[in-house]
Amino acid sequence: MAKVRGSAGFTLIEILIVVAIIALLASIVAPNLLGRFERSKEQIGKAQLEVLSAAVQSFYVDLGRCPAGLNELVSSTDKKWRGPYLSKQTIPLDQWGREYQYKCPGEHGPFDLYSLGPNGTLDDQALKNW
Repeated sequence: MAKVRGSAGFTLIEILIVVAIIALLASIVAPNLLGRFERSKEQIGKAQLEVLSAAVQSFYVDLGRCPAGLNELVSSTDKKWRGPYLSKQTIPLDQWGREYQYKCPGEHGPFDLYSLGPNGTLDDQALKNW
């Protein structure tokens, strides 16, 4: 039987070139995707902060005082309470798995509501209602 030469598979050089091209494309695309993922976490956190802030304001309108804590938005024994003020009846965690921070009276307004952000500290990357 005669062997057919030159028509079987790819050479090592061809495979290395294809792998290098794929690696180059991945190095360009991956940082863009990761950056968008982090920005989307921030946008979701800002939306949750707005919902919590609106719930605190509704509570204030109904009872004439700020809630003692965020848990009072979903359950309370006060006679004027008209809640729950959150549709899911739970206090969500921020996008980094931490609890939202709440302080009333606030230093920046009637109440301060914020997430410590990706660093876990109150810095420029923290999400705040002020």
